[in-house]
Amino acid sequence: MAGKPVRPVNAIDQTRRMLSLVTYLRERPGARVEDVARAFGISEDELVSDLDVLPMCGTSFRGGDLLDIDTDGERIWWHNPAALAAEAAEPLRLAADEATALLVAARAVSTLPGLRESDRQALLRATAKVETAAGEAAGASSRLSVTFESEGGVFADVDRAIAERRRLWIRYYSPARDEVTEREIDPIRLVSVGHTYVEAWCRRSEARRTFRLDRVAEIKILDEPSAPPEIELRDLSEALVQPAAEDPEVVVEVGPGGRWVAEYYPHDSADELPDGGLRITLRTPDPASLRRLALRLGRDGRIVSPPELADSARQAAREALAAYDGIEAERTARVAEAGARGPQAVHAVPDGPGDGPG
Repeated sequence: MAGKPVRPVNAIDQTRRMLSLVTYLRERPGARVEDVARAFGISEDELVSDLDVLPMCGTSFRGGDLLDIDTDGERIWWHNPAALAAEAAEPLRLAADEATALLVAARAVSTLPGLRESDRQALLRATAKVETAAGEAAGASSRLSVTFESEGGVFADVDRAIAERRRLWIRYYSPARDEVTEREIDPIRLVSVGHTYVEAWCRRSEARRTFRLDRVAEIKILDEPSAPPEIELRDLSEALVQPAAEDPEVVVEVGPGGRWVAEYYPHDSADELPDGGLRITLRTPDPASLRRLALRLGRDGRIVSPPELADSARQAAREALAAYDGIEAERTARVAEAGARGPQAVHAVPDGPGDGPG
């Protein structure tokens, strides 16, 4: 099919375009492919790609509610435009378990410490409406309750600090160094990438840092205003850790069994080695955090530079091995001791009359 070359797809732009495309096609039955592509400023191939997705959209996943749109290559046909008509829409109905889950969650969120009062009141009003609509189905929810663990309170405090533009004091556990530190941070935003994090300007390191909420041991909202420097927000959709150009450089060499490191760690380069391994150059604001990587790799990899980090990793490996050997030696000694006691016990206590020495 003729048309401009297909450009890289931006999911947000494509979603916006497809929403507009639904309205456009509904008002123009049998529209020509080339005319629609020209109207949206895209190639015919991009348009056909959108049309391949639209039949998977609709007001529900029932067959009659999905959009029935296709093309013969020249014109676009929408066979059930009435599926989106206002008169075709059905009122939302919640099953008993859905109503229960929604109400329990809403009540739990309304009790979070630090929640803005306006948000709490809006949530309670919405909860009351759902209770009324659910009728008897809402009864079970009153017998259930949810208690949030510490992360819920941390989330609420961070959210409040961001909204009120106030600084935070936290005690934070760093597993890489196995230590708890105190620091003041200016929160910028909350992000969720597997876990929930706050991206902030750390006043201790004077740099942008991300803190995992379930590692915050203690948190306080300070009176000082939050004043992070003007920094460009990063796209965290691909990776949470995105090293900066000024971060220290670390070189790691891995064997064939450690090639996965290049897939999981953002890096500047990954050069092939003769044995099938890789020489990986990466950057990190905290090089010491890579000691754990070295221990995990074992014989499949080693830190090459900087020299002090390589020495530190080797020392950590020696200490880990010594600790393991100590545990194994203690275990072996206990087994030997138990074995030494066993025969004595057997000879000392006869099994029954006539079994002893005669």
